[in-house]
Amino acid sequence: MKLSTSMKSLFWPLLLALTFIACNSNNPDSETKQKGSANTPFIPKSPAFNQDSAYSWIEQQVALGPRVPGTKSHAQGAELIEKTLKRFGLQTIVQSAPITTYDGKIFTLKNIIASYKPDFQKRILLLAHWDSRHIADSDTAKKNIPIDGADDGASGVGVLLEIARQITNSDLNLGVDFFFTDLEDYGQPNESNLPKMEDSWCLGTQYWAKNPHIPGYTANYGILLDMVGAKGAVFPKEGTGVYFAPDVVDKVWKIAAKLGYNNYFVDERTGSTTDDHLYVNTLINIPCIDIVHMKPTTGSYGQHHHTHQDNLSIIDKNILKVVGQTVMETLYQE
Repeated sequence: MKLSTSMKSLFWPLLLALTFIACNSNNPDSETKQKGSANTPFIPKSPAFNQDSAYSWIEQQVALGPRVPGTKSHAQGAELIEKTLKRFGLQTIVQSAPITTYDGKIFTLKNIIASYKPDFQKRILLLAHWDSRHIADSDTAKKNIPIDGADDGASGVGVLLEIARQITNSDLNLGVDFFFTDLEDYGQPNESNLPKMEDSWCLGTQYWAKNPHIPGYTANYGILLDMVGAKGAVFPKEGTGVYFAPDVVDKVWKIAAKLGYNNYFVDERTGSTTDDHLYVNTLINIPCIDIVHMKPTTGSYGQHHHTHQDNLSIIDKNILKVVGQTVMETLYQE
């Protein structure tokens, strides 16, 4: 995944709201809603999200090893996702193309797109990157060794695979496209001695936005999941999403609050981050937001970001539940 907001060239003003209070509950479903919410109980329309199943998808990805482009683990990761989506009965496309990275290497990217009710005009785009970081550039040791990417990569994929599994037999009256993006995390580190390469992150999404899997593809809006499984994760309103798709941000955060997750989906805005949704907004003009673990007061990510701490030990099934249930309910509220 990309570097911290404070280390990127793209910024939005940082707006501080009330004092941030971290939730220590181990059971997000039992949390009380904020003061002043309606007295009428909110009855979800979506089925219960299965966090154990989502976790199993993360386990399977991590067991392959780091999904770094050009490796056997990367090829196996693509095969796992493609076969799983086809088993769910979704119309699945693998988009391949040669891509040159900031260090002059050429890889074959594999974007994987699966469609639920592909003939429906009303569509929601759900996306997450499935590759993992080729270096541990934020670590203090073994900086040149790839990371597991349990949270940064595998968690978003795990949540989306579980949503895909659950909606295949549903009666949703809309189309949903699941986009698993490649080469998101092969971006140029700040300390690189190589000439600066602009837009070195999110290469799979940049390619897709210029070469959509269906000519003229569009969607009503998109939701990106990035780092959505770590212990202690919170999700403020990320600046790029607020700028390009404020209505979608409001919709999702209000649904999260109604579900009782307002201590996770916090009503605070951060600065912007360079992530896949930036190019969905600017290159293909689909309003897209980012559900991403960031610290509201600093705009930084968790301590495990781009380090070898990003392994299965940091994954919290309760966080997977919070994010997965919120996204599913958003679909069912359409």
